[in-house]
Amino acid sequence: MAAAQLERAFDARKWIKKIPHIKFPTGWEVQIIPPFSGALIRFRVNDVVSVYLDVYDLLGGFEGEPYWEVYPHKGDVYRCAMNNVDDLIKAIQESLDEPAT
Repeated sequence: MAAAQLERAFDARKWIKKIPHIKFPTGWEVQIIPPFSGALIRFRVNDVVSVYLDVYDLLGGFEGEPYWEVYPHKGDVYRCAMNNVDDLIKAIQESLDEPAT
């Protein structure tokens, strides 16, 4: 019952056709994790980089449109529009290339 309520609240089926395909580079280990705190989608890359998709401006906000957030990224976070997959991949790679703290 809770799952059905969550699906309706997030209009999950609507987003199936709207979320872009992402071709991850070879060598990345992508772990899909359950969404929480208002994100529609969450995943981690190589156990280092956390990524979420916020489609309703419930978390960080990004010019009133769905966006990806990458953390950590250059000591902060990085956000880009949902359909800007090229910049998303670039930001994740930059985060992976950062020295471990």
